[in-house]
Amino acid sequence: MIKVRIPATTANMGPGFDSFGMALKLYNEIEVEEKKGKTIILNNGIKSEDNYKDNLIYNSLINTLDRFNYKYDGFIINVSKCDIPICRGLGSSAACIVGGVAAASSLMGNRLSLDEIIEIATEVEGHPDNVVPAAVGGMVVSIKDGEKVNYSKIRVPNELKFAAMIPDFQVSTALSRQILPQAYVKEDCIFNISRSAMLISALYNGEFDKLRACFNDKIHEPYRKKLIKNAEEILEKARDTGAVGEFVSGSGSTLMAVVDKDIEKFEKEVKDFLGKLEDNWRLILLEPDVEGIRVASC
Repeated sequence: MIKVRIPATTANMGPGFDSFGMALKLYNEIEVEEKKGKTIILNNGIKSEDNYKDNLIYNSLINTLDRFNYKYDGFIINVSKCDIPICRGLGSSAACIVGGVAAASSLMGNRLSLDEIIEIATEVEGHPDNVVPAAVGGMVVSIKDGEKVNYSKIRVPNELKFAAMIPDFQVSTALSRQILPQAYVKEDCIFNISRSAMLISALYNGEFDKLRACFNDKIHEPYRKKLIKNAEEILEKARDTGAVGEFVSGSGSTLMAVVDKDIEKFEKEVKDFLGKLEDNWRLILLEPDVEGIRVASC
């Protein structure tokens, strides 16, 4: 049996559209075992009623095995832990993809390097911003150079905590991309380029007073916030309660605040505020995961 643990991820992080991402200490765990004759999907040991052929872990697994002509007959795939909220902008799809590819590599005798796992997962996902930090951990800038994925880690100061504010409604990834403009004015591109560069510098130098300006964005957030009810009010509350920066996590619906001090006060006041809203918002305080994916054979 192969056991795989995959962290949640937050992507874009303000100005880093489709390129910035960070792994978080919130995990899914899957178990994969070859089985003769049929495939079964389990959720914490309970058989899923969904067609296994629609399962993203399964499809990522066999996509990888087929590339190397690995012969298989069937699988038992058990999602033994599922703490990453589905379709909330915290990398649930990337976790399935990276988990499936990594499990395939392990079944083949650890045939794939970490970079090869990343490149296959990126091909399945379409862009690297979530799959790379899920694989390698930490905060990462990722770019595609032809078919190759290049990435570089960014040091995140230990003082920073990330408050994920998660509602009980989803935002469709397809709709969140469809709502974006097909072209941008030069000034908006310069705005994002400059803030992306300064965000990295400010994190390295511990210049927390500059982070709010650095997390600003004109490429995706102004459009995606319209799909998230109460987004502006929640981000304003986070700002007024001491956050040093805020952003939409991935394509939403999760909103993220970055906090460096008075964390208990922030947590209490923002939780109280969220409790008065519709849509059952909840707040989870998270730290960066620096390990990335973990695979074990049993």
